[in-house]
Amino acid sequence: MTVPPLRIDLVTLFPELFEPWASLSFVGRARERGILTLRPRSPRDFGLGRHKSVDDTPYGGGSGMVMRVDVLVACIESLDADAPGPRAHRVLLSPQGTPLIQSKVKELAQREALMLICGRYEGFDDRVRAFVDEELSLGDFVVTGGEVAAMAVIEATVRLLPGVLGNEASTLEESHGADGLLEYPQYTRPAVYRDQSVPEVLTSGHHAAIASWRHEQAVERTRERRPELHARYVER
Repeated sequence: MTVPPLRIDLVTLFPELFEPWASLSFVGRARERGILTLRPRSPRDFGLGRHKSVDDTPYGGGSGMVMRVDVLVACIESLDADAPGPRAHRVLLSPQGTPLIQSKVKELAQREALMLICGRYEGFDDRVRAFVDEELSLGDFVVTGGEVAAMAVIEATVRLLPGVLGNEASTLEESHGADGLLEYPQYTRPAVYRDQSVPEVLTSGHHAAIASWRHEQAVERTRERRPELHARYVER
């Protein structure tokens, strides 16, 4: 059965940032194979006045500029109006959103169409939230715009699509995989580097012992580095 391509629409003031990035690595391969389509569009196309303004000073005063709701919604709805398929699931990228985790990425990868809405300046007019389906954040920090966050969401999502990675099993044994643990330590040649040796079990050829060691290491690493994930794992 042929898997329909994932369409990702992008609302961004800098659509030119995406083309060189999206032509590389597995994202580029996914586009070449017809697994992914990207449609960036700028709110500037719907800006007001001679300067195509997309922002204004905030009511009540304050520093910086706020992106206008009318301009953003016009851009959002224009992408829906000429979409070659279903209406996209609209995702507002914001530090106020729900933190993005792997289970959400898997959910996004099941959709036929996504729309990622990137902010700039001091943020959005709050009324734009009435026109989106959910709000996601990469974490508790602030960047200048949503474009880097959009790239992260695209990479995390696209790599889960069938036919994108050379070895699809690699998505099962990695950090935040099916068991929710961090990935076990990995090693390659040389076997010894500056007095640091590869653990003997990995060169033993004993597959059951290797699998057991890797699981133990994943559990211990998660306990040390991400106790909240370890607690979740223990509760299962």
